[in-house]
Amino acid sequence: MSDQFNITDFLSPLNLDELSHDEGYMEGQIGRNIRVYDEEFPDLEDVDIVLLGCGEERGSSAGRFDNAAPNAIRHQFYSLYYWHPNVRLADAGNIRTGATLNDTYAALKTVTAELISAGKTVLILGGSHDLTLAQYDAYRYLNRIIEVTGIDSLINLKMESHLKSMNFLMEMLTGEPNYVRHYNHIGFQSYFVNPQMLETMDKLRFDCFRVGVVKESIEEMEPVIRSSHMVSFDIAALQYASALSNYTSPNGLSGEEVCTLSRYAGMSPHLSTMGFFGYAVESDVQQLSAKQIAQMMWYFIDGRHKGTSESLLSERDNFFEFHTAFAEVDTVFLQSKKTGRWWMQLPDKSYIACSYQDYIQASSNEIPERWLRAQERS
Repeated sequence: MSDQFNITDFLSPLNLDELSHDEGYMEGQIGRNIRVYDEEFPDLEDVDIVLLGCGEERGSSAGRFDNAAPNAIRHQFYSLYYWHPNVRLADAGNIRTGATLNDTYAALKTVTAELISAGKTVLILGGSHDLTLAQYDAYRYLNRIIEVTGIDSLINLKMESHLKSMNFLMEMLTGEPNYVRHYNHIGFQSYFVNPQMLETMDKLRFDCFRVGVVKESIEEMEPVIRSSHMVSFDIAALQYASALSNYTSPNGLSGEEVCTLSRYAGMSPHLSTMGFFGYAVESDVQQLSAKQIAQMMWYFIDGRHKGTSESLLSERDNFFEFHTAFAEVDTVFLQSKKTGRWWMQLPDKSYIACSYQDYIQASSNEIPERWLRAQERS
């Protein structure tokens, strides 16, 4: 990897004995199959996914910086079994503490951008949710226009708050120059969100999905995430029973549901970063929340393993092709023979990710909302 030693200026190596609690890892566990920055920075040339820790919390009410949370997640992740040897893993260590919050943002941005530009997928272990700004700034630094998905019970647009973790979306979605082509928000809980805020999001043609809608039809989230380049997950999206370190709400997504969403993220051909934020190690019980995030990461890798088998849309022999018409519009639907996923043609002949339900609607002479929203944004 070019310039890999430049990014070590921003990184702290790991202590494998501390991570394994001196127990070591058994044959077949991830801890025995991941290249780790301990004494020397690992060779990333043929690596697919890189872990990157950043324990910065000065943008939240916690107001501190330590790497206990990323390391707790690592400990649980390394102990899981490695089922996908075709997906090669490395761990770049932790971002060094910046003198200020902005210094940490800059370091995380720089390292993430370097890894993205080298063709790596980065899993960021936070840290508070405002680190999403640094995650996004990596794409701005590379001048890449992207689609972003946030998974959170809150929509962090509270300008009256002095906490960066509560208002960072305003800067990300309205800052100039802006590189967000589209924003999706999955799992918000209505009683936490001002209805006027949702109206504003709708006017901007951003798509927001209430937690109940997600739970009823989680498979409809797959096309949403498939189009994304960046995903930011806050542990507040989880119900308390699935994340005991999260005091935001007794309600929310289940552990199985967020693992499904993480698997969808791994399957995305465009996605190059996913951040896991908001985990508070000091309030965790038996590290169950760390185990939850570690299992999400495992399902991300599982999704990446499955996604690599997908064909290009130009390889039509690997797709079922369905011609249909709705509202006097002729269109084409494609279904992958390998993964079962669907695509829908727009009037300009381009294709967008969609679901089987969109095909059923179109076949009933109804305009799929996904098609309509895409047209509104074009």
